[in-house]
Amino acid sequence: MDGHLEDGVVHVDGDARQRFYDSRGYGRPLGGNRVALSRIEAAHLLFRGDLDSVDGEGFRAFFADSVAAGDRFALRFLVYKDLRGRGFYLAPARDSWPGPADDAAEGDAAVDLVVYPRGKGPTDGGVEHRVWVAGERETLDAASLLPDEGESSVLAVVDEESEISYFEASRGAPDGSVDYAAPGGVTGTLLEDRVLVWDPPGELYEHGFYGQPLSGRAVADAVGEGLQLSLVEAAALTAAGSLTLGDAGGDADSDAGTASADYDAVVARGREVEGDRFDRRLRGYVELRDRGVVPKTGFKFGADFRTYAELESVSELGHSEALVRVLPPEHTFAPRDLALDVRLAGGVRKRMVFALTGSNDGIDWLSVGRLTP
Repeated sequence: MDGHLEDGVVHVDGDARQRFYDSRGYGRPLGGNRVALSRIEAAHLLFRGDLDSVDGEGFRAFFADSVAAGDRFALRFLVYKDLRGRGFYLAPARDSWPGPADDAAEGDAAVDLVVYPRGKGPTDGGVEHRVWVAGERETLDAASLLPDEGESSVLAVVDEESEISYFEASRGAPDGSVDYAAPGGVTGTLLEDRVLVWDPPGELYEHGFYGQPLSGRAVADAVGEGLQLSLVEAAALTAAGSLTLGDAGGDADSDAGTASADYDAVVARGREVEGDRFDRRLRGYVELRDRGVVPKTGFKFGADFRTYAELESVSELGHSEALVRVLPPEHTFAPRDLALDVRLAGGVRKRMVFALTGSNDGIDWLSVGRLTP
């Protein structure tokens, strides 16, 4: 059976509808028994030997011509072939399909393939995955990975050896059940890149999980010896009116300014230490606390925070559930770096979450994990 290429679409006559569309979900019917196939679908049928030629060309020549036509054909073909091999029916993600590549629907530019639920086809309704295909050396706009609310998208990264890694992206901030209000009257001393509280109330650490005792976390009653607060913790506590800045001995300064001045002093130090990144991290930290989640440093995991959704006391602390990196909305990923983040999070049984925010913007929460289709 032969096909004919016209305006980027392969037309096939004979009993093509029954053989390709009705039984296996390839292409779209054109009336009667004729079907229209995308280049990818036609190449796959040529590769399998189900289609003899397209305008006299076999698989090798047609594949080379299609790669030369652009639109990342080789990458998309490899992913299409892999998903077909996994038992899925799928199609190009274009509202106007069949049609030329530049007829992609506006807003769907990042979606290359629509995958139907296993055992289902295009006429059965429902979509299992919306797949964005990328090569390992491309750059990925973080904002483009965000799917519509309530949906998820799949990123298929093809590496230099043509192996494919799948990642599922969804919206969703970490949520928790920690309902803790820090007590007032806490006085601390601003020292370089932290605030030291000499005589903190025990509950601030034990039940709020703020700071780190000078003698180490394992000794919960050692907070009387001093509690070290990170600058983001100190900024959040001064903003809430719980913490004021005092002198070097930890005593309240009778000449101190307002709570607003204390907050400004901590934020100014944070910006001095890490620039604009401090404002983004503070924005993320405050929203996580507002969501009932306790954020702590994620430095040992290469992240901004690790998070705890439940907390009765530090003495009975469970494992953190997520790693959070705070990024500007215009951030671009290298697929290798994204894979590293997700792999590390999965290796320590956590999910990887990216908080996309500017210093004064809302936050788009992007959760990314590995997927086996």
